[in-house]
Amino acid sequence: MRKTRTPSTWPLLPHLRFHLPTLHLNSVFGDDWFALKAESFARFFGTPVFLVAQSVVVLAWIGLNAVGLAKFDVYPFILLNLAFSLQSAYAAPLILLAQTRQADRDKAHAEADALHRETLAQTASDQQALVVAQTAQIVKLLEQNTELTRLTRELGDRIESLTREIHGKIVTR
Repeated sequence: MRKTRTPSTWPLLPHLRFHLPTLHLNSVFGDDWFALKAESFARFFGTPVFLVAQSVVVLAWIGLNAVGLAKFDVYPFILLNLAFSLQSAYAAPLILLAQTRQADRDKAHAEADALHRETLAQTASDQQALVVAQTAQIVKLLEQNTELTRLTRELGDRIESLTREIHGKIVTR
């Protein structure tokens, strides 16, 4: 049985929080035993294992009947044609349903990813605005510091001038 993540386990995966709105989407087949088997069967049709196995069965079928070891479906192999028709009658809808189910999942993930990108963009924009505001504040503080340094120097120069003046009046007496 396949383990799925439930909303209660999502706090452990905060990056998946954007997928929460799509949890209500049920699969096209449903979520019961038949649904899971039907989708896995539909996905199996496109695998190399299936293609090789089917080719081996068809070659054995034709070989046994052509050589004459078995005579259940002699040339023109009408029973084999019927088997292929039956297989395609079931395979085509299963494959289409599996594709639809995958398309629904892809769409839900694309929407969640788009929401995630928008949230990241908004966060980046907010951080950039904060950096601009902090930079402006730092520039303002530097200007104030420069002004205070200039005033301190002027006051120091004034104190030095007054000290000399007082010293000059005291020493000359």
